[in-house]
Amino acid sequence: MRNKMIFKQLNKVSCKTYLIGSENTKEVIVVDPVLEHVNEYVTFIKNEGLKLTHVLDTHTHADHISGAGALADRTGAVYVMHQESPVRCVAFHVPDGFDCHLSDMPVKVMHTPGHTKDSMCLVFSDRILTGDTLFLDDGGAGRTDLPGGDPGEHWESLQKIMKLPDHLIVYPAHEYRGREPSSLGEQKKRNPNLQRHSKDTYIKWLTDMKLGAADWMKDVLKANYACARDPKAAWIPVDAPACEIKGTMSPGVNEQQVPAIPVAEVRRRIKENQLDGTMILDVREPSELKGELGVIQGVINISVGEVVDRLPELEKYKEKEIITVCRSGGRAHTAAAILLKAGFKKVFTMSGGMTAFRQAEKQGDA
Repeated sequence: MRNKMIFKQLNKVSCKTYLIGSENTKEVIVVDPVLEHVNEYVTFIKNEGLKLTHVLDTHTHADHISGAGALADRTGAVYVMHQESPVRCVAFHVPDGFDCHLSDMPVKVMHTPGHTKDSMCLVFSDRILTGDTLFLDDGGAGRTDLPGGDPGEHWESLQKIMKLPDHLIVYPAHEYRGREPSSLGEQKKRNPNLQRHSKDTYIKWLTDMKLGAADWMKDVLKANYACARDPKAAWIPVDAPACEIKGTMSPGVNEQQVPAIPVAEVRRRIKENQLDGTMILDVREPSELKGELGVIQGVINISVGEVVDRLPELEKYKEKEIITVCRSGGRAHTAAAILLKAGFKKVFTMSGGMTAFRQAEKQGDA
């Protein structure tokens, strides 16, 4: 009998937890569980008549407390991480290239350091779980400036992924704006982290981003090294940029709705000098403002990775209209969500970002 895969994304929030297993044997694994949802996982597994055999973390997480240790304790499952992992309660460490099976489904471990030293991907015959090594589309990939991160190693890891078959569907550990999993072939075309053609240019590209401080993440890492069982073991702001290079958020922020203003309306108001009392916040990196898309005159530039730390500078605009702008809209949405969570009253994004702005300019807003 051909084995049918069980594959389910368990969380409704931005941190993705995957349950994978065999319909024939009902044996499953859980990948990247979140501590605050462990009770939900246990209930689901029991209600579905499944047997949890292993719990895996694709890396030591920096933006939430892992539930892997607690889930292993509750179920008797084996806690698995890469052999480079410093997490104390891991029961089984796997090396690069380790081959295993879920029933008759082969799985290969691929060591992909760069975001963390212990990052790994799980490669199945038809899909790949990439952890924070690779996200979807303009989400890019996990940031490389946290403890254990290394942009050069990350470039090398991405080259390993680039050699994999195009048909593999990419399932990352984070997704904040409803992007749908797509093939690795599509990611090779669309993901900005896969567009750099040399290690030197990749390192420079990441270094120039200057993502900003994230000291709270170091405390989260320490809590996960120690296998914390308390969701409050480290302070995690609900509105702080998390691990994604291009400005993703910790759970809860990008789930909220952010209103958008059509680019034609922004251009009309600029043309008719009707932006008095409105602040346009461009959240791209400073180097991007000098690129082909240019910049709207009079904007304030604060990159998305610095918005939280620089909120006091924006306090005077709290009751005014703010329009956030980036290249295509993703980072602007993230920044707008931060501002709304911080109590700013009139926050909008410009639909389509500077790409749409320049396109409308060429078309005369037709």
